Amino acid sequence: MENDERLHRLPPEAVHIAPPRQFTFPFCYEPHPLCGLAAEEVKKEVALHADWQEEIKSGKMLGVLIVGPSCDQLPEDKAIGFLAAFSGTLCRKGTLPYFVPPVFDLHGTYFETEEARISSLPLGEERKQSSQALQQWLFDQFRFLNAEGNVASMCDIFGDKYPPSGTGECCAPKLLQYAYLHGLHPLCMGEFWMGKTPKGEIREEGHFYPSCQHKCKPLLGWMLRGLNVEENPMQRDYARLVAQFHVVYEDSNIAVVFKPSGLLSVPGKDFLPSVQDLAQQYWPQAEGPLIVHRLDMDTSGLMVVALTNRAYHHLQDQFVRHFIKKRYTAYLEKFMRIGERGKIDLPLCPNPNDRPRQIVNSEYGRRAITRYEVVGNKGTHAIVHLWPETGRTHQLRVHMAHSQGLANPILGDRLYGHPNGGRLMLFADRLEFEHPTTGAPMTFSTEEE
Repeated sequence: MENDERLHRLPPEAVHIAPPRQFTFPFCYEPHPLCGLAAEEVKKEVALHADWQEEIKSGKMLGVLIVGPSCDQLPEDKAIGFLAAFSGTLCRKGTLPYFVPPVFDLHGTYFETEEARISSLPLGEERKQSSQALQQWLFDQFRFLNAEGNVASMCDIFGDKYPPSGTGECCAPKLLQYAYLHGLHPLCMGEFWMGKTPKGEIREEGHFYPSCQHKCKPLLGWMLRGLNVEENPMQRDYARLVAQFHVVYEDSNIAVVFKPSGLLSVPGKDFLPSVQDLAQQYWPQAEGPLIVHRLDMDTSGLMVVALTNRAYHHLQDQFVRHFIKKRYTAYLEKFMRIGERGKIDLPLCPNPNDRPRQIVNSEYGRRAITRYEVVGNKGTHAIVHLWPETGRTHQLRVHMAHSQGLANPILGDRLYGHPNGGRLMLFADRLEFEHPTTGAPMTFSTEEE
């Protein structure tokens, strides 16, 4: 591989950095220092190509894969180099020097010829069937390797589900495919953004981001088989989460509980623990759904739980009528003037290609309103109180980070800010509502973890 133009040397300082013992868990990670060095080398290469600049400046995800000898075999050896990739195409090309090629290159293939033929057909059954046949042909051409040496087509991996458009064209599958084809051992990986932030999204120049769930999760689940991959940190912390979960108040109708950061509110797809699971263990005799409202997985704080059907419906009605008041405290990345206050009104909807991320979208988004006040600073980090007037997914996180909001991400936000090795510094620290049976006003508060 010494003459491979796509295998690049790391800078000299890399020799002082030990490679990781396990491969990156791509959906929640801190970039390894070797990936940071490799990303800087990619940026230098990009700067040398004037014909790339316009597209890169408009926004592009790039990725690096550190490759070298297996840590299990040669624990003292350093990584030997890195591979680089871009998502989709660059300058309308799937293959360019320096970067690994696509898993399957559409250009100059039967696909382009047949696509042009189908486009010339009148709307109708023939065009529909031809288009479906071409799409099926395309899926069959994408064949992915894994570390065990096995091969699977896109259809094999997705099964009965229809693969989203652009599947297989992200950086991660390109990098792993090339490494496997050329006998290179993957050590760690990272994907970073260059250029302008896409409209409605939150992407910042040079920052690393997790792989997309929508297109890449099924693919990487297959391609990482045979590698020693880091454990999902959310699963790893199960014992800590259970220990930190506790009951603040309870009677025969309701309970108020403290949810730690990292705990789901309701069960998800990954079989991670949730408040609902723990509440069912605490109150096996409870009626009804239990969970009245939710907190984001990475947010900690207070939640009210209904122990009877009557209490559940009464509390639901209070939420609908905005009688329940919630206050959050957040630590932001940058300093702000104490006393600054205001209202953020930005509509939100899911990013269809990168769930669970949310985007600002005036056409499809639902209205989301947040009131805020800066109450202090801790070092260089502003401390703000937040009062959401609506309850959209990731509302507070997006409103803090987005350029039309405060443009000041919450500290530790791995989706919309900069992972810093710590947790998301967002706390649901005050909850006010009317007791569903007695009608008495109830107020609960807690200090942040």
